[in-house]
Amino acid sequence: MKLRTSRRGALKLASLAMAGVLLSGCGLSSGSSVPLAVEPGSIQPVPELEGVTITVGSKNFTEQMVLGYIAEFTLAAAGADVRDLTSIVGSSTARRALQSGQIDVLWDYTGTSWISYNGNNDPIPDARAQYEAVKQQDLERNGIAWTAIDYNVDNTYAFAVNQDAAKRLGVEKLSDIPRVIAEHPEDATFCVDTEFANRNDGMPGVEQEYGFTADKSKVKTLTEGSIYQATANGTCTFGEVFTTDGRIKALDLKVLQDDKLFFPRYNIGITTRDELLKRYPQITAIFEPVSKVLTNEELVRMNAQVDVEGRDPADVARDWMAEKGFVKIPGR
Repeated sequence: MKLRTSRRGALKLASLAMAGVLLSGCGLSSGSSVPLAVEPGSIQPVPELEGVTITVGSKNFTEQMVLGYIAEFTLAAAGADVRDLTSIVGSSTARRALQSGQIDVLWDYTGTSWISYNGNNDPIPDARAQYEAVKQQDLERNGIAWTAIDYNVDNTYAFAVNQDAAKRLGVEKLSDIPRVIAEHPEDATFCVDTEFANRNDGMPGVEQEYGFTADKSKVKTLTEGSIYQATANGTCTFGEVFTTDGRIKALDLKVLQDDKLFFPRYNIGITTRDELLKRYPQITAIFEPVSKVLTNEELVRMNAQVDVEGRDPADVARDWMAEKGFVKIPGR
């Protein structure tokens, strides 16, 4: 997914670049202040968190940016001194930042942890079983604690096609791809992003599970945001998408059924270091109400406001928090 950068976003990215936010030998910076002010709503100040410095990170795609700001406003309403380190490039980089203490809170996905961080090859189809397995492994191996899990959100990978390709090629599910390769090789084109092209739960795994090998000359590596438009205009037939991306609906793309249930569940939860959660167990209590009302539909709506309407993710996140009554916006 690609973040449409507003003026505020452009200024923020410029300042972060000057501060050396991307991981290097020296590590991440200490972060900037939260971009927008909030006042307590249903989330009230928590004495144990008053004045505690907590740095929130996110990965550098739209949904993660929105979720990162939701986390920041949640903690700010609870009285914490929140630092903003959203837009970290790459899942592994964000995870290393969490483990090293450069960030303290990160919304993450159970499937990403299971496959990418912990090196498991086979996903667990049941969401709760997947979460419990991830929670145990991350705690034992990495000292990372999961809390406020959200089973209402499953932002898993998928392939999508435009409506013309769906009708012309008769594709409904991923099992149709080998037939397209055999019967219509000129249409067997794929658009994927760099990370998906190399992940175990990405292109290599899909090829193995569904029994096909894509012609490498017909696999285009694009930025995440470019894939949606490239699929819509037919630059590629099969485009890698995320199931909660608002551009699927906006561009009238058809998501193919993962009929062999290859892709892991990508439920979201708050991740933090175990020692930090033990020191401030109140983190669970303030995030659980937020998790309960976050759904795929809510994230599709928020993601679309950023990627289709061009709104700033911080504005979208704060408006959503205020709409749900978690916070109040000063002066309104």
